[in-house]
Amino acid sequence: MIDFFIPAAQAADEGGLGGSGFFGPDLFIILAFALVFYFIIWRPQSKRAKEHKDLVGGVVKGDEIITTGGLIGKVIKVDDQFLVMEVSEGVELKLQKHAVTAALPKGTIKNI
Repeated sequence: MIDFFIPAAQAADEGGLGGSGFFGPDLFIILAFALVFYFIIWRPQSKRAKEHKDLVGGVVKGDEIITTGGLIGKVIKVDDQFLVMEVSEGVELKLQKHAVTAALPKGTIKNI
């Protein structure tokens, strides 16, 4: 008679809320990867992109800049997409604005 009630008790335990469903370790791993992705990859990259966009948008005539290729020069003319940079006397280069890597303090070219 006791053997008759044991399988019924085991079946009742298996159907309870104690099983490992989606809200167990799987959800924790997914959240951990999402947080790592956000703080290690996405957030710093978007911050750098915003800083570069502000730098490119703030370039005006007379600024001294460094390009991605390592050229140093003074901005002579600024358009919507392009700028003209004087590398030395009489040598002017037309570049895309996104090629600007950094803006230098005034007078840096004379000291080099």
